[in-house]
Amino acid sequence: MAVEIREINDRKGLKRFIDFANDLYKDCPYYCPPLYFDELNVFDRKKNPVMEFSDYQLFMAYRDGKAVGRIAALINEKANEAWNVKHVRFGWMDFIDDYEVSAALLDAVRDWGKARGMDAMNGPVGFTDWDHEGLLIEGYEYVAPLASLYNYPYYVEHMERYGLKKEIDWIEYQITPPTEVPERLARMAEIVKERSHVRVDKVKNSRELVRKYGISFMDVLDEAYQKLYNFQPMTPRQKAYYRDIYFPIINFDFVTIIVNEKDEIVGVGLGMPDISDACRKCGGKLFPFGWYHILKALKAKKMEHFDLLLVAVRPDYQDKGINSLFFADQIPYFIQYGIKRVETTSILETNTKNQQQWSYFEHKQHKRRRAYIKPIE
Repeated sequence: MAVEIREINDRKGLKRFIDFANDLYKDCPYYCPPLYFDELNVFDRKKNPVMEFSDYQLFMAYRDGKAVGRIAALINEKANEAWNVKHVRFGWMDFIDDYEVSAALLDAVRDWGKARGMDAMNGPVGFTDWDHEGLLIEGYEYVAPLASLYNYPYYVEHMERYGLKKEIDWIEYQITPPTEVPERLARMAEIVKERSHVRVDKVKNSRELVRKYGISFMDVLDEAYQKLYNFQPMTPRQKAYYRDIYFPIINFDFVTIIVNEKDEIVGVGLGMPDISDACRKCGGKLFPFGWYHILKALKAKKMEHFDLLLVAVRPDYQDKGINSLFFADQIPYFIQYGIKRVETTSILETNTKNQQQWSYFEHKQHKRRRAYIKPIE
């Protein structure tokens, strides 16, 4: 029978939408189920502040009454305005290996976007950079951390057959931490502190961070990333939203804050334990017992694998070697916790400054992701 595309417009349908990916990858050892509550919140028009200037429509594909695919059509008006484009984004796209299914899903996004005046379709990306983005095109044999998408290799053929073209690639690195802070790195960090009049401020928890610096932590991220692909300037409500979701679960040993002589934050870096095994055990659901596995992974005092989530430096402090302070601060913690492997998040292939910082360590580029684009005719 032909593929049937259904719009998803209620919470029951949203749960089926989320469950589809977990069912599709249930036998895949490399897939990391997302946190279920996080997926629900992303599409909550009342909770997610991105909805103040965005719209979306979820679609699922069925054949013979069985779910065979899903996709989200997204429009972020603020991002489109910032980049002077009219793009409908697509994300949360998963499907069986059947081109009729993937084409029908992409057609649904195209038609929805065209009806709203969009002239190109772009993805896979989310509403913002805080959502998963980039189709995996290299590195299928590596476990996906919570912060990254995973997809089967056949997705690439489907994208290209549909006529989608590469717009940008991201790359990811696997880092082997040294057993001590390299002398060259330690020396560089001391020179940077003296020349730029900066220091590392270690805060103990989210309460102390907010008390001392308010929301300026998020301001630095906003300033540092403004030139990156598909960036959308965050509103105050977005900054508070992401702060309140993520800061309470962070182990602040792995948060490095760089401040200047005015006690202004000029750089931030943070990471978290790899909790992909915990997410697989519970399917990303906190209840009834998932909270135990996830909390145990987050609070572990020993771990082998670690996810480096971000490093951001305020534009007026870039090219001053500030990143050396992050690594000089973090390496002792890597040693203390027994970390053997660090996984970076996606780095734009054009971001050579970010790539150069790994020269201090044994590393390999092991994954590549791609965002596609196609004009709407």
